[in-house]
Amino acid sequence: MKIDHLALWCDDIEKMREFYTKYFNCKSNAKYYNPKKQFSSYFLSFDDGGSRIELMNRKDINEEPTKRGFIKGIAHFDIEVKDKQTVDNLYKILEKDGYTIESEPRITGDGYYELAILDVEGNYVEISAEK
Repeated sequence: MKIDHLALWCDDIEKMREFYTKYFNCKSNAKYYNPKKQFSSYFLSFDDGGSRIELMNRKDINEEPTKRGFIKGIAHFDIEVKDKQTVDNLYKILEKDGYTIESEPRITGDGYYELAILDVEGNYVEISAEK
């Protein structure tokens, strides 16, 4: 068994799609749209062909933005990259491009070399080097 995909409700799936395709080399399928439900989505795939991210939008889905990542449910997800240098490179690029860095690159207590950021819509994303 494996996790096939993680789904994120988004305010702007176009900006989110641009973010993940630009910084994490995700490939996107064509936009799916269901007019009856006013639902749209993209599936983003990583180079390794493993787990995917589904970006979803429906106008009646909303939340309290100050609680994102701090309510029961998904707290964060991790994107594993090739090595420490890739973590460091992404840190420099994301910081330069103005994204919120929640935790600079470091070795965690459980031995991972990782960086933590907020994506375009404030989702807490860890970026870790393969162990």
